[in-house]
Amino acid sequence: MSSSTERLAMSADRPPADGPGRLIRLAPVLTGLTALVCLLGWLQKQPCASVRFDFLKTTSSACYTDIYPLYYVRGLSDGKVPYFDSFTGSDIHYVEYPVLSGGFMQLVAWLVKPFGVDGRGLAFYNVTVLLLAVLAVVAVLATAYAAGRRSLRTGLMVALSPALLLTAYINWDLLAVALSALALAAWSARRPALAGGLLGLAIAAKFYPLLFLGPLVLLCVRAGQWRAMGRMLAGTAAGWLLVNVPVMAFAWDGWKEFYTFSQKRGIDWGSIFFVLQDHGLEKPSSDTDLLNLIGTGTFLVLAAGIAVLALTAPRRPRLPQLMFLVLVAFMLPNKVWSPQYVLWLLPLAVLARPKLPAFVVWQLGEIAYFFGIWWFLLSVSGQTPGADLSATVSAVVNLDAPEGGISQDVYTLALLARFVTVLMLAALVVLDILRPSMDLVRSDGVDDPAGGVLDGAADVVSLRRWRGAHHVGVPLAS
Repeated sequence: MSSSTERLAMSADRPPADGPGRLIRLAPVLTGLTALVCLLGWLQKQPCASVRFDFLKTTSSACYTDIYPLYYVRGLSDGKVPYFDSFTGSDIHYVEYPVLSGGFMQLVAWLVKPFGVDGRGLAFYNVTVLLLAVLAVVAVLATAYAAGRRSLRTGLMVALSPALLLTAYINWDLLAVALSALALAAWSARRPALAGGLLGLAIAAKFYPLLFLGPLVLLCVRAGQWRAMGRMLAGTAAGWLLVNVPVMAFAWDGWKEFYTFSQKRGIDWGSIFFVLQDHGLEKPSSDTDLLNLIGTGTFLVLAAGIAVLALTAPRRPRLPQLMFLVLVAFMLPNKVWSPQYVLWLLPLAVLARPKLPAFVVWQLGEIAYFFGIWWFLLSVSGQTPGADLSATVSAVVNLDAPEGGISQDVYTLALLARFVTVLMLAALVVLDILRPSMDLVRSDGVDDPAGGVLDGAADVVSLRRWRGAHHVGVPLAS
């Protein structure tokens, strides 16, 4: 047995993620720094909070949030219960988020009832911010746990990221981010049923964690971890059904609003289609079915490529690498790409590739887009992020930017800065997979700290094996 194989075989006997001891020692530091960044994020929003998030102020000061306005627009201020009560004054008739996010909103609405009518809106925002900050701490600690020996570096990269500071309180995304991070931590601790249950809850909060089932299944198939895969899938189904079935049974129309709204939604400000429609691709902007077909079709092609990579790579890819790639494949051709979606990528990016140079470049791209979108909206008075642009894009094109705003050409550069830097990061992860010697995580002899039962496991199914190539984490089982 070679020395490298010995190191990998030993990794299978190592306590999951090098044990919880190191994380316990690092937890106070990571918790404190995350709390500090979350506090700075709250302060960054204060110029808008002081004027109750007036639209002009939110765009000029780049401190927009959905939390405050949706408290009123979605009827929470009137005592309406998400999914069970409809509201008027919008094309949307029910809360358009998955069930667990709607439940989170309702919980906070109940908590702020003791406040006076005039103060409930800000109380709803501030209590939500406090809970989201707690979820940010959970996400950082869970990500650090899954990182194993590199828990300090990984935790600091997430906790101190500009993306967390700027986008934590735009929407409720940190709920799904924290649950996804906990699911990955549970998987790394070799508890597949718990990991599945947490992943099911994450899917019940946002749609995107559903994508992580693909990498988990592919890598379990390659490693022959059938029992763990089955327990994970059963846990996922149980977690999702637990919170969805009651709402499905008693408020079907409200429950399905998320799915129908997502299907009918047009081009968002942050989508690459927003740029492409001005260069000969105007048809998708007015044909939602065609837009969905192009986006979904492109994702499926990219996902198929990732599946081939997972089964043919010279060494089984690490789980966070594939999870990051499949999420990027979903986001790049999507018709919606809101500023806070960077939070989805953040934990996976640092686990997939904990190297600072490319990470910093990516964060700079996200910063450019964050300020670009708000200042561009100064040129589009009356519109809000996430609005359906299919009927209004003609009013946007060629508008002269008012004082303090930016033109569409400048905004396009900001959008492309984010798009290209995310694509660059994905390309570097692919290179690490194809050349495992370039992978910083594996440079000290470990296999996949976040891989759980996959860490150090032998390959059972591999397309390379059919060609006589035995490139695996450890030798193929005889």
